[in-house]
Amino acid sequence: MTIGFGKSDNLAAAYGIAVSLTMLLTSALLFIAMREIWGWSMLAAGSVAGCFFVVDSAFFLANLAKTAEGGYVPLILAVLVYGVMWVWHRGAAAVSQRMHEALIPVPEFMALIAAKNVPRVPGTAVFPTRTERDTQPVMVWHVKHNRALHEHLFVLHLRVMSVPWVSFRDRIRIEQVAPNFWRAEAHYGFMEHPHIPELLARSKALGCTIDLSDVTYYVGHETVIRRDDGKGLPAWQERIFAVMERNAQHVSGFFNLPNDQMVEIGRQFAI
Repeated sequence: MTIGFGKSDNLAAAYGIAVSLTMLLTSALLFIAMREIWGWSMLAAGSVAGCFFVVDSAFFLANLAKTAEGGYVPLILAVLVYGVMWVWHRGAAAVSQRMHEALIPVPEFMALIAAKNVPRVPGTAVFPTRTERDTQPVMVWHVKHNRALHEHLFVLHLRVMSVPWVSFRDRIRIEQVAPNFWRAEAHYGFMEHPHIPELLARSKALGCTIDLSDVTYYVGHETVIRRDDGKGLPAWQERIFAVMERNAQHVSGFFNLPNDQMVEIGRQFAI
């Protein structure tokens, strides 16, 4: 990149646009923070952020004249980074939509278990899930392929809040949706690291009837493929998202699951 710029003036142009645009976006974020987090009025937030915005805009417009001299580099990089994040967001939303299309209500699922005389084995099965309602898809696939289900079921939905830390008393909420079938929602700040075994101990203390001495964690391993009906993502977006999905952090590391107690079930999602 240094050789491509040729001279330090072009490098300075790229640096100027990068810094001034960062300052401009920071002013916009300051306005959002004053309105949504600090609860300032529109007049007060607009007055304070507007002062910064005017100054930052002047710097940015002055540097914008040097776009052709090297300032295009941070702009291109910004577009590429935003594009990757946008594709990830669209892909994750498409996976979530496909997942919710196949959900089975808990009473219907438990009635199906009883009607088919599915064996109930001792122990506790824990299912981390993205869904906020109904039966977790991995649980359905587990019963379909293994033809058995644990006596105690614990479905956990994790929500990352827009704050760095969440107090211990607000960490988890649990409810019993069926006999020996518990659903929990855990809250973590974006600076915290989830730890499911600790959540199970906390749930036990809150009255959840699960057997902590015999726990098996069931997680899904998604493989993304393209939809054949033409209603999914464009092919290039699906390919980029599939690459990112394959290289994303494994769920066992994210949730701090013990590897010797985890079962991974593969599944495909056509998006």
